[in-house]
Amino acid sequence: MDTTQIATAAQAGYQRPARAISRADKRWPRLESVSAAMRHLEESICRVAEFQCPVLVTGETGCGKEEVARAIHSAGPRRDKPFVAINCGGLVATIAESQLFGHEKGAFTGAQGPSLGGFRAAHGGVLFLDEIGEMPVELQPKLLRVLQRGDVTPVGSSEDHRVDVQVIAATNRDLDAEVEAGNFREDLFYRLTTVHLSVPPLRDRVDDIPRFIEHFAAFFAYEYDRPLWQPDADLLERLVRYPWPGNVRQLAQTIQRAYIFEDRIDRVMAELLATGAGDVTAATVPAAVTAEAAQPAPPAPEDRPVPVFNLDELRRLAVRQALLKTEGHRGRAAELLGVSLNTMTRLVAESCPEIAARAGRKRAVKPR
Repeated sequence: MDTTQIATAAQAGYQRPARAISRADKRWPRLESVSAAMRHLEESICRVAEFQCPVLVTGETGCGKEEVARAIHSAGPRRDKPFVAINCGGLVATIAESQLFGHEKGAFTGAQGPSLGGFRAAHGGVLFLDEIGEMPVELQPKLLRVLQRGDVTPVGSSEDHRVDVQVIAATNRDLDAEVEAGNFREDLFYRLTTVHLSVPPLRDRVDDIPRFIEHFAAFFAYEYDRPLWQPDADLLERLVRYPWPGNVRQLAQTIQRAYIFEDRIDRVMAELLATGAGDVTAATVPAAVTAEAAQPAPPAPEDRPVPVFNLDELRRLAVRQALLKTEGHRGRAAELLGVSLNTMTRLVAESCPEIAARAGRKRAVKPR
C-alpha cells in the first residue's frame, strides 16, 4: 500500500457522521437561556460531552460552573456513570493525596479501611475538580501524572489502578497569572485546557434575569408552601439593572430571602439594591421589561381621590384591600398598612371579621 492509499484509508477510518447540535439534545433544564452567549456555551457543552476531553470551566463566583460540568456529564455517553465533585480548596494537606487517589488500610494513622478516592470513585464517569487553582502545589505533579498515564496509585500501595474518567476542572482565578506567579504548573494548565469554557457573568446576560426570577420564585414558593411572589414592573426593571456581583447564586439567595422574610419583602429588596448602583446600561435591559416599566407614574398619594371620607369606613376598606392583595396573609398585609402584626389582628377582628374567617393561603404549584 503506497502513501496515498494509506492516507485515504486513514481519512476514511477517522470520518465521523455529522451530528446536529440542537436544544432538543440537551438533558439539563437548569441552563436554559435566551442570551446569545449562553446559547454558544450550550453548543460547546454538547461537543465536549461527545468527545469526552479534559475541560477547564472558568467564570466568576456563583455564575454556574458546576452546573456546566453537570450538563457535560448529562449530555454525553457517561451520563449513566458517576459524577464525583471534589473541592480542591477543601483538600486537607495531610491526606489530600488519599482524597484524590485513595489509600489502603493502615496506610496512615486513622486509615482503618481502604478508600477509593475521587478518581476511582468516578471510574467510567466524570470527575469535577472545583477550584482547581487552589490545589496544593505539591499535589499538582501527581495529578499531572494521572492525567498523562490514566492510572492511580493509592497511598500505601505499589499497585497501579487503571481509571477511565473525564476530568472537568473549574476556577474563578486567572490561571495564566497563577502560572506566571509560580502557583500553578504550566504543564498541568495545558493538560487541563484541551477545551476552555468561559461562563459569562449574569450582568452580561440580563435577558435571562427575568427567567431566573420566575424559576426561583416558583421553586421557593413550592419549597416553603407560600403564595407565588412576583415583582412588579418597577422592581423587575431595577433587579434587571442590578449588577449581581454574586451572579446566579446571589439572585437565588435573594429570592429565597424574600420568602423567608415575606412580611418585609420591600426591606429585603431595598437592602439589596442599596449595596451598589446598577451598572447595567439601559441599552442592555430587555425591551419587554423596559416597556412594562415605562408606564405613566401614578399620581402622588395626596392627589388621589378617596372613595369615602368616613374614617371608620376608610379603615375597613384599607384592611380589606390589604388582605385581598396579599391573599389573606396578615404579615404582608400589616407591612402594607405600616402596622404591627398584633395591630393587624385587632383591625381585622374589628373592621372585617368575615375576611378573617375565610382568609387563607393558596398552595403553589410545584415548578417543573
